[in-house]
Amino acid sequence: MRTLCSSTLIGEVFVILFAACVAMRMTDVSTAVIWTVSGVAMLLCVLLCGVITRPGAVAVGWALQVALIAGGLLLPTMYGLGVVFAALWWCSVHYGRKIDVIREQRSRAEQPAAGA
Repeated sequence: MRTLCSSTLIGEVFVILFAACVAMRMTDVSTAVIWTVSGVAMLLCVLLCGVITRPGAVAVGWALQVALIAGGLLLPTMYGLGVVFAALWWCSVHYGRKIDVIREQRSRAEQPAAGA
């Protein structure tokens, strides 16, 4: 799960960065506000990559997805990008957990063979 979720979060960092650049030119919101909010969101994405397997991290990731969709209030394009990344987040969590279960089953099956 760690690899899939981290890949999605790093992709979101770039989307947030580019959205901030566009928002500076296309909105009346001050540059300081745009970069403060975007910087916090990008930092949260990067930090979340390191703690994604801890309890509550996936829920924080979902909150981040909601915030990304809410970015559509400022830039309408973010509605679409936010939904795409929310779908990627769901896939990363869902299939990442399945992959973790399969890896655990395989390691259990290989342990008795290794001891013999």
